Amino acid sequence: MQKAMKIAIVDDEQDMRQSISQWLALSGYDTETFPSAEEALKKLGPDYPGIVISDIKMPGMDGMAFLKKLMGSDSALPVIMITGHGDVPMAVEAMRLGAFDFLEKPFNPDKMTALAKKAANARRLVMDNRQLRKELSDGGQIMKKLIGTSPVMERLREDILDLGQADGHVLIDGETGTGKTLVAHSLHAVGARAGKKFVLISCAALEEEALSKRLFGPMMPEDSRLPAIEEARGGTLVLEDVEALSDSLQARLLSVINEQGMPGETRIVAISNLQEQDRTCEDMLRPDLFYRLAALRITVPPLRQRGEDILTLFTRLSEQFSDEYGCDAPQVSAQEAAQLLQAPWPGNVRQLINVAERAVLQSRRGSGTIASLLMSEHEEMQPVMTTEGKPLKEYVEAFERMLIDNTMRRHKGSISSVMDELCLPRRTLNEKMAKYGLQRSDYLG
Repeated sequence: MQKAMKIAIVDDEQDMRQSISQWLALSGYDTETFPSAEEALKKLGPDYPGIVISDIKMPGMDGMAFLKKLMGSDSALPVIMITGHGDVPMAVEAMRLGAFDFLEKPFNPDKMTALAKKAANARRLVMDNRQLRKELSDGGQIMKKLIGTSPVMERLREDILDLGQADGHVLIDGETGTGKTLVAHSLHAVGARAGKKFVLISCAALEEEALSKRLFGPMMPEDSRLPAIEEARGGTLVLEDVEALSDSLQARLLSVINEQGMPGETRIVAISNLQEQDRTCEDMLRPDLFYRLAALRITVPPLRQRGEDILTLFTRLSEQFSDEYGCDAPQVSAQEAAQLLQAPWPGNVRQLINVAERAVLQSRRGSGTIASLLMSEHEEMQPVMTTEGKPLKEYVEAFERMLIDNTMRRHKGSISSVMDELCLPRRTLNEKMAKYGLQRSDYLG
């Protein structure tokens, strides 16, 4: 569930502070009030997760000086200024200094709410972009999103770390829904280009002429961006659905690669989403371009090869959706765990995300089963059929690990609570946690 946006209200008049706070709180905002700019500055840092509404005329530091301080700390912080009647020139000056907008007293509360909503949306976008940039520059954080302890996922992480430090272009292939774009983000985040530009283009999403302009220019007059080739200079250019490039665009891309001396200058990460068994990316691209782009290669494993990672992912996803929808995560039985492990998952992680969300929704209603969800995803699929049989011992161990993991998370690492719920002596619990690579420190807090 999305967290309520904060609004800092700064006004030396208590009645005004309280009335604005009460009105905005009724609209779902998390308000906090300050009697002076000096007090507010003690709390409002450069990454304040909200917006500011401030009076202009205040004793001590006035609103204009306050605004300058805020803009100097975080120029993207939306500040709405409240002006008295006849102070419009001052408000215009505030806008020039970086204020988001202004309200003239007496103002309509509905207009204030609408303006606060507009400012909050702008702030949320800024904060989301900052978080994304932080993740892209923090290889450790983004690698944590590649969840799983299966051998194929351990190998994938090793490949990313190795190729991330290399300098050649990379081709990422694999079935649909396996997380190829996340792998591209990870390659950028763990390499020398982590602090540089990361530009992603979907070659299948644009018509040939529009794609040509976006990649090589010239850009439309109303578009302030550089062509992607220039925008990504020194960083990483990701081409999703690279096989969708026409012959002429393939020739132009190859020419640019040769002329600019890449990859020393810009690294290209090509993502192939071909699914047909009789066609590959190599078939669709001209050989000289293919071998330049596939200098290094990563194949992302399908979900069905990841074993008990399926249960780990399902647990994490259902926890996220239960938080979003404000309900408890569904409890998975041994039979349902086996069904999740045995399903063929043609849609891979993307399909698992859909199933987890629907499982949370139907759990909230108190109806439905995971088997029914798997059947509805693919009507021709039997509930517990797979092309890859596993020994019973593997299913039992996978369920046991999931059960201990879930219980530890629910009790935030309290060993005694887990022992009581699962009726296990401490020594047995410790042995099983060691066996499955579970550490109490991961669950604290």
